[in-house]
Amino acid sequence: MAKKKFKEIIAKSEEAVLVDFYADWCGPCQTMSPIVQEVANEFAGKVKVLKVNIDKNQQAALNFAVRSIPHFILFKKGKILWRKGGLMTKRELVSNLKGYL
Repeated sequence: MAKKKFKEIIAKSEEAVLVDFYADWCGPCQTMSPIVQEVANEFAGKVKVLKVNIDKNQQAALNFAVRSIPHFILFKKGKILWRKGGLMTKRELVSNLKGYL
């Protein structure tokens, strides 16, 4: 994904944007993937999910100081509302997001 497009999406989206920083080789990322998808479906219209592969978008990971994956950052109109790294249960992810939506 082009850097400009990424910045544009997080800055201009009317919905909150949950950015999922991941890598194909990351086991915990693969574990989180279906959870993130379920949560995206539940929050359709409120949250847009953007998956960012850190191997292909190293600059984005650097810009947001992503040091471990999976790593999630919730943006609203370009501002960071919430961020967390590591594995989470679906319940944890949902309750974290609900606090901001």
